[in-house]
Amino acid sequence: MSATGSIASKLLDWYDRNARRLPWRVPPGGGEADPYRVWLSEVMLQQTTTAAVAPYFAAFTERWPTIEALAAAPEEDVMAAWAGLGYYSRARNLVKCARQVAGMGGFPKNEAELRKLPGLGDYTAAAVAAIAFGQRAVVVDANVERVVARLFAIDEPLPGARKAIRDKADAITPDKRAGDFAQAMMDLGATTCSVRDPQCLLCPLSAECEGRAKGDPARLPVKAGKKAKPLRQGTAFWIERDAKVWLVRRPGKGMLGGMRALPDDGWAASGDGSGDAPIGGGWRAGGVVRHGFSHFDLELGLAIYAGERFAELGEGEWWPIADIEEAGLPTLFAKAARLAQA
Repeated sequence: MSATGSIASKLLDWYDRNARRLPWRVPPGGGEADPYRVWLSEVMLQQTTTAAVAPYFAAFTERWPTIEALAAAPEEDVMAAWAGLGYYSRARNLVKCARQVAGMGGFPKNEAELRKLPGLGDYTAAAVAAIAFGQRAVVVDANVERVVARLFAIDEPLPGARKAIRDKADAITPDKRAGDFAQAMMDLGATTCSVRDPQCLLCPLSAECEGRAKGDPARLPVKAGKKAKPLRQGTAFWIERDAKVWLVRRPGKGMLGGMRALPDDGWAASGDGSGDAPIGGGWRAGGVVRHGFSHFDLELGLAIYAGERFAELGEGEWWPIADIEEAGLPTLFAKAARLAQA
C-alpha cells in the first residue's frame, strides 16, 4: 500500500471507531445520507461551531423536514428562524437554493453542478458531493486545513499555503468512502489535531506526521498577522407605544439584509451612522451595545423615544414587546432590545 493509501486506511479505521455523533450525520455503515440534511448542515456550519448549529438544525428540520417544505416557506419566516446564527446572506441563499433544487426535482449529484447552486462554494459543493452522494471530492475546511498542514509540514503562511494544502488533501483522498474520509478529517481536526494542544499520542496518523517529526506541530498552519478591525459607531432607535415597539425591515441587500430590526441611522462597514433619528421629538439615551462583525466592530448607541409624533414613521410594523423574541431580530438588535427593556 502507498503512503497516501496508508493514511486513508488508518484514518478510516479510526473514524469507524471514533466518529462523532452529530444530528445531521449518518454514522459509518449506517446507510445513505439525506442530501437535504447534509446540505443544510454544511451551510449552517460555515464559520459557525457545531455547538451553535445543533439547535438551529433541529429546529429547521422539525419545521421544514424536506427541501420541498423549505422551498415553500416564506423567506421572512426562514430569516426569522435563522436569527442569531449570523452571516445572514447564508439564509437568503438557503431559500434561493431550496427553491431551485425543488424545481429541479432534487440535488444534482456531481460537484460541478452543485457549485452552480446559490450559496454553494467550492467547499460546500465538495462536501455535499462526497458525503451525500459518495462522489470522490476534495473537502477542505478549517479542520482539514490544519490536519493537512501538519501532516505534510506545510509552513508557507496562509492564505498562500492553501493551494499546496488542497493538493496534498487531493493526494490522500481515496476513491471509495470519500465522504467518510472527509468527515474523518474534520473529526480528527476537531477532537485530536486541535488548534493549540494537538494530542499526537492519540492520533492515528502520528507516525506519518511530518509536523510532529519536526517537533512543533502546533505552530502549523502558519497564519498571517491579523489586521486590526475598524470601530464603527451608530444609533438604534427604540420607539414604543401601547406595549409595542416599531420594527422595520432592512433592505434585501447589504448587512443583515431582509431582517426585521430596530430603525437605525445607516451605520455600515464602511462608515459611522449619521445620528439622524427617524422621527422628530424627544429622545433619551438608553446605553450602548457592542457587537463584532467579521470585518469591523460596532458600538451601537440606543436612543429611546419620548415623543408622540408617530405619524411621521415610514414603513414598518408595531410588534408586541412581550413577543419580541419571535420577531427574529439579528443578535445585534436583540441585544439592543434587551437593553431597552432592562
